[in-house]
Amino acid sequence: MSEGTMQRRAQREQRDQRAKRLHRVLVCAAAVPVMLVAAGCSSDSGSGDSTDKAAKAAASASASPSPTVEAAAYGKLPEPCKVLSKKTLKDLVPESKSGKEGKSDDISTRANCSWNSLDNNGVKGSQFRWLNVSMLRFESDVTRGPADKLAQEYFEKQVQDAQATVGAKGAKSEPVPGTGDEATAVRYELKKKEGTFKQQTVVARVENVVVTIDYNGAGLAGDKSPSADDLVKDAKKAAKEAVAAVSEANGAGGGKASGAPSKSASKSPSESASKDASDEPSGGASKSPSKKPASKS
Repeated sequence: MSEGTMQRRAQREQRDQRAKRLHRVLVCAAAVPVMLVAAGCSSDSGSGDSTDKAAKAAASASASPSPTVEAAAYGKLPEPCKVLSKKTLKDLVPESKSGKEGKSDDISTRANCSWNSLDNNGVKGSQFRWLNVSMLRFESDVTRGPADKLAQEYFEKQVQDAQATVGAKGAKSEPVPGTGDEATAVRYELKKKEGTFKQQTVVARVENVVVTIDYNGAGLAGDKSPSADDLVKDAKKAAKEAVAAVSEANGAGGGKASGAPSKSASKSPSESASKDASDEPSGGASKSPSKKPASKS
């Protein structure tokens, strides 16, 4: 074989080898996009699963029921100056002509009425009495709880405030059975420049309403002091009447006044009452007697 022939053969073999290498490069290059597409599809599939799970979770959350709370049993209050009978008023505040209703921006949630009585006996002195009835009604609230629970908390606070009255002497507390769902009487004495005032505070709860009776008496200008036992007995009587009036105003027939269960009226929740109805402090005995004496009948 001649040298020229051998050279041409070697050149052909080199061209064939270069062609094979080029083919392999093109095949690999064509395979890369296929792999990327496959990887992309795999990635999209995972993202879709996450999206589906999030959508299902959101749908489940939206299907969950909204928080609810039991509606308040009582939806209104009676007129505060009419919760006590004429006979009871005659016994507790005999010289009072009429009650004075306190200011309230919503009489359906808070109300109060007070009475003054001064029985002037001239040089023999005089007997002073002061009576206040306050009522506070609570509404159920999804964030704060059911109305009766809110009323119970306020009931306990009222009792504690009465027990902690500044200057109170000989404070005593006792339960008052047969008056609403729960009731407590707190009695004590307060010494003032006019004399020694004997204070009785009876706090009662019926359903979602709290009734507070403040009743005090004093013998002035040398007259003898009234009996604390008589005063607390009268205050308990007034509390029982006021509780019955609240129940009757809501169509419950006054059942809770005697400890019997009452029917609950369904009411829509609204903003809870948050301030006391009474314009007088818990220690009502601090109120000074009227300077204008009333003639004894």
